Amino acid sequence: MFHNAALKRTALTPYDWGLVFAALGLLMIGLVMVYSASITIAEAKSANNQQAFYLIRHSIYLVLGLGLGYATLQIPSQTWQKMAPGLFIAGVLLLVLVLVPFIGKEVNGSRRWLPLGSLGNFQPSEWVKFATILYAADYTVRKAAFMQNLKKGFMPMFLVMLGVGTLLLLEPDFGAFVVIVTLALAILFLGGLNARLFLGLIVLLAIGFVLLVILSPYRLARVASSLNPWADPYGAGYQLSHALIALGSGELTGVGLGDSVEKLFYLPEAYTDFLLAVIGEELGLLGVLVVIGLFAWLTWRAFSIGWQAGLMGRNFAALVAQGVGVWMGFQGFINMGVNLGLLPTKGLTLPLMSYGGSGIVCNCLALAVLLRIDFENRCMMRGKKA
Repeated sequence: MFHNAALKRTALTPYDWGLVFAALGLLMIGLVMVYSASITIAEAKSANNQQAFYLIRHSIYLVLGLGLGYATLQIPSQTWQKMAPGLFIAGVLLLVLVLVPFIGKEVNGSRRWLPLGSLGNFQPSEWVKFATILYAADYTVRKAAFMQNLKKGFMPMFLVMLGVGTLLLLEPDFGAFVVIVTLALAILFLGGLNARLFLGLIVLLAIGFVLLVILSPYRLARVASSLNPWADPYGAGYQLSHALIALGSGELTGVGLGDSVEKLFYLPEAYTDFLLAVIGEELGLLGVLVVIGLFAWLTWRAFSIGWQAGLMGRNFAALVAQGVGVWMGFQGFINMGVNLGLLPTKGLTLPLMSYGGSGIVCNCLALAVLLRIDFENRCMMRGKKA
């Protein structure tokens, strides 16, 4: 028995190649589909009718993300734990900075970006998602003895998230607010937060979200349009109605790569928030199912890696790995739900796929940390140091 166990340990590959190929698959499909979805608008908006404008920029972000991801892969998880509070504070300061007039960039009534010249814009909320995973995991490990205590275990994190949430709502960025609060709560729950307290918080948050929607006319209009976009197909329901037309047109196998009609100035944000609709139109139901399958596999592997780290007593690493899984799975679910008309539009991109430098880079960093945790798990199973 011992001999067989030793053989299994030594037969382990250094990395989870299934996870690597799933992530690379999503990145490559995203690259191709961003190019396809953006050709027309790039030709119209860029200088010299440059059809590859968004492809070139997305490729640069992708190379930058993969390069930083490779560097991140060399950093031990213990180092991330030490840096977690500082990285989170840096993210909060960036959220403050983006609200400062003449510094933060305003687009369509929202101030969410910091201009970086020729490199484009940086969206601090993407960094805060990554930093929240690290900070919440570190906090949960440090406060493990108080996770059943409302005052000592939950309230400090609640006050911190309240401050971050306020900054996000001032931008406003309701979608990022939902994701970041979900990440913090999920990690606290996985780290041992009292179940009754957790359920109570879910109820309170649900009430809070409903109030935020009811008290905000534009959010209420989004919810109403998502329930019946055909009631106002040329107004509030315009974007969703065209997303549904795109998905319906694709049927089983799609109209063909590059042959989407809806991307021809009909569907707004075709290469960002509504990339899945273009995938459905050009690659059909089969293409959408491939994307869903890759996200499901990536999320499952993240939780499995976290579970393995937990069995080895590596609690911080376990919570970070599962936090990455929650991020990819939950944000992917929201984006897909919006594209399918199951959820109101929230301005959230499809992780690893949609156009956007901040999202791609931060997603790559998060996956690199996940791969590092898995690498350390495998080294421990071999009886070696990472």
